[in-house]
Amino acid sequence: MALDGENAVVRRGQRELGRVPLHTLDGIMCFSYPGASPKLMGACAERGIALSFFDPRGHFLARSVGAQQGNVLLRKKQYSWSESCEKSLLLSKNFIIGKVYNGRWVLERALRDHGLRIDASAVGRASENLKSSLVRIKNCNSVESVRGIEGEAAAAYFGVFGQLVLRNSETFAFQGRVRRPPTDPVNAMLSLFYTVLASDCAAALEGVGLDPYVGFLHCDRPGRKSLALDLMEELRPVIVDRFVLTSINNRIVGPGHFERRETGEVLLTDKGRKTLFEAWQNRKREEILHPFLKEKISRGLLPHVQALLLSRCLRGDLDAYPPFLWK
Repeated sequence: MALDGENAVVRRGQRELGRVPLHTLDGIMCFSYPGASPKLMGACAERGIALSFFDPRGHFLARSVGAQQGNVLLRKKQYSWSESCEKSLLLSKNFIIGKVYNGRWVLERALRDHGLRIDASAVGRASENLKSSLVRIKNCNSVESVRGIEGEAAAAYFGVFGQLVLRNSETFAFQGRVRRPPTDPVNAMLSLFYTVLASDCAAALEGVGLDPYVGFLHCDRPGRKSLALDLMEELRPVIVDRFVLTSINNRIVGPGHFERRETGEVLLTDKGRKTLFEAWQNRKREEILHPFLKEKISRGLLPHVQALLLSRCLRGDLDAYPPFLWK
């Protein structure tokens, strides 16, 4: 990729494959090793366009960003909260309450819309399990116990997630979450778009002046964007899980969009990635009602809105962090 005037240009050798005006972009994702020219990277940094690099398998490599934003007082407040067990617990509870609540409504939506096509009994039990988890999370007295309940809730949720696949059940059979490497098409899509969502959350946090590496729920670890992982928890079911299910059930993707390696790893083909990212961008433009703001916003703005609410909580403008609760 290169810069030509005010356009990002994609080339293969000397052949131009396409060009897009920079002012129409909020992010660029590159899945080829040639990457981007320094001039294009500089132009993206100046305009706040997130530029993320993945290898051809979809594994995240790096992200190019411009100058850091925000003020030192907000970050000092963030670091102070991260050192406090009590305040980290308050935020961790709300991150996971949002995740479990939204996961439950993914299941409840399936029961309402497709109750006759799925194992309603199994999905209903999982939904009740998540409902009881919400009560237990509220009563937790340590971040470790929050993590434990979250793990149990995730196991119940993904234990019936395959029931929500209504088309091509043989190709898209799902037995459980498998991360490294993904061994089926559903896990391949989940892993890729969780990575994309994490990158979007990191960009949103940097945009409001927070440090994406210092979290409250996820432990600090060199090179890990712990706060981005915290923020994305409540958004996983709403943004990624629903997108993957819609892509399968609406036949946006099919068997021909995946390839299986000798190692057992399943990957999206170039055509599959292109198809899904087109659908992903269209999905991000859809409007939803934000339950806390009581305003309609595009799905793509959710990480930015939640990052802003988190910064206001840390500054003391809000009594508590309000997770996004899908309705």
